[in-house]
Amino acid sequence: MQMSFSQWKQAGWAVLPALLTLATPAHALKVFACEPEWAALTRELAGSQASVYTATQALQDPHLVQAKPSLIAAVRNADLVVCTGAELEVAWLPLLLRQAGNPKVQPGQPGHFEAAASVRMLDVPARLDRADGDVHAEGNPHIQTDPRNIALVAVSLAHRLSQIDPAQARAYEARLADFNRRWGVALQRWSQEAAPLRGTPIVVQHKGFPYLENWLGLKQVAALEPKPGIEPSSSHLSGVLKQLQQQPAKMVIRAAYNDGRGAQWLAERAKLPVVVLPFTVGGSERAKDLFGLFDDTVARLLAAAK
Repeated sequence: MQMSFSQWKQAGWAVLPALLTLATPAHALKVFACEPEWAALTRELAGSQASVYTATQALQDPHLVQAKPSLIAAVRNADLVVCTGAELEVAWLPLLLRQAGNPKVQPGQPGHFEAAASVRMLDVPARLDRADGDVHAEGNPHIQTDPRNIALVAVSLAHRLSQIDPAQARAYEARLADFNRRWGVALQRWSQEAAPLRGTPIVVQHKGFPYLENWLGLKQVAALEPKPGIEPSSSHLSGVLKQLQQQPAKMVIRAAYNDGRGAQWLAERAKLPVVVLPFTVGGSERAKDLFGLFDDTVARLLAAAK
């Protein structure tokens, strides 16, 4: 018997809940990811074995987040919290953890994962003084701008997933192996494509790119922020402009979430292009996942360097 369009439509809506149940198993881990890059990595490694909640989005400063009731509820129900650590979330995550009262995801527990613990930290301060601005004691927390760091975190995160969900350990191991293979191929391609960037002098808005600079051999000659987290004054911008007369740069780099007015002011007067990098997954139309994040990052830098 043939079915009418309306009957097919009704049947489709009837089976949709069942399809969704199959897509996300009932035993799926509930993961709270502080930043989009770790949400994306968790999905790569866990697939349908995890339901991932992302606390922030790409056009949001990850240092400054409101501890909203929805975030507290997500932490309360989480089996695993995946964050950068290194004090990036120090202004809001401790409050979420305290308010949620979930013992599984407190620091020191298997359900609490900090990505920064898996990599070698850069810009570790020789001294700690609030007068120096937003300085992180463990080093610069913006580790996600180097794809080599993503690979290191992937190994640690897959092991942690296996630890808290041993029944699915083989699945996590298989997905890690597949991700490592694809990521290795992409990393080699990105490194080859970006080779002409080595030694390129740049100005950054926020000191959020030391790992990107280390990976690609970029040379930072100035920063728009006089101190980390402090918006530049007109006098500071004028000083940077004067500095560039002695130390020329090829481009001004800022993250998608940064206020672009200072970068644009300097770029117009110094005759430099402004490169708005996605910085994380979702930061541009092309950066829909981790692979797109670095595809777009490398392409934008190469376009500005011509």
